[in-house]
Amino acid sequence: MVILLGLVDEVLRLKRKREAVILTHNYQLSEVQDVADFVGDSLELSIKAAEVGAKLIVFCGVDFMAEQAAVINGSAIVLHPDPDARCPMAAMISVKDVRRARKLFPKAPVVIYVNSPAVVKAEADYIVTSANAADVVRAIESDIVIFGPDRHLAEYVAEKTGKIVIPIPPDGHCPVHVRFRADEIRILKSLYKDAAFIAHPECPAEVRSLASFVGSTSQMIRYVRSCDSCRKMIIGTEVGIIHRLAKENPDKVFIPASTSAICTDMKRITLDKVYRSLKDGVYRVEVPREIAEKVKRAIENTFKVLGREPPWSRK
Repeated sequence: MVILLGLVDEVLRLKRKREAVILTHNYQLSEVQDVADFVGDSLELSIKAAEVGAKLIVFCGVDFMAEQAAVINGSAIVLHPDPDARCPMAAMISVKDVRRARKLFPKAPVVIYVNSPAVVKAEADYIVTSANAADVVRAIESDIVIFGPDRHLAEYVAEKTGKIVIPIPPDGHCPVHVRFRADEIRILKSLYKDAAFIAHPECPAEVRSLASFVGSTSQMIRYVRSCDSCRKMIIGTEVGIIHRLAKENPDKVFIPASTSAICTDMKRITLDKVYRSLKDGVYRVEVPREIAEKVKRAIENTFKVLGREPPWSRK
């Protein structure tokens, strides 16, 4: 504990000295969350950094998140504490997948989930999060859309919008969220009869159907905060979020829907690696300008179809 506290002090000292902003995803280790300036979803974190004018960003998350921060904060230095912390789902989709789908469905717009590599996002017409995917697809003037890489989120969007949503690749998925099982959820609900079950839209349909609420991690956090009648909740997403939920809602009880719902890639980033990143300036993430410009254009399309203004356009 003494060693950990000393490391925390060193991270905070270096953060002040370097005038850095630490962005940490909701699934990170608790001690990494606790040294962050902002904790949240990947895209909202990148936008938050832009709003505060960050010049040095340490992004504690998986690879595509650090890339996204580099795209949105073009003039900032973005550091990723462990370049081997990669998103398995993001690795399931390729540029070839998108181009092949466009040939098969030439009139269908391409909607790419933020959980994708920058080179794939650069092929998109729209880039969405789990929070706004259904709203964006609903607003697009097309009854058919191409959507990648998560087939479960694609299915959820189809349910919510009534549109034909073509998943690319056909079986893209988050290895963590497919671990949830409907039979196990039913058992937990029978054991905790007064507990509400909330789930992430990346979960399979049979799991989502058992939930009182389905939403992104940030939507879950807001739901938990606002639900006065929910004193006990079963959480259907990566277990790292429970640290934040318990910290912000000490009067409520949180039960993981599965104790094996752990993203080992997220957990690769430790406090020691955050310290090394600040100390030695490792590892810098850079996205080629032409790719970054295409990604920003797709994000701008997303804001436009929702009737909003991109954060970097606000005066």
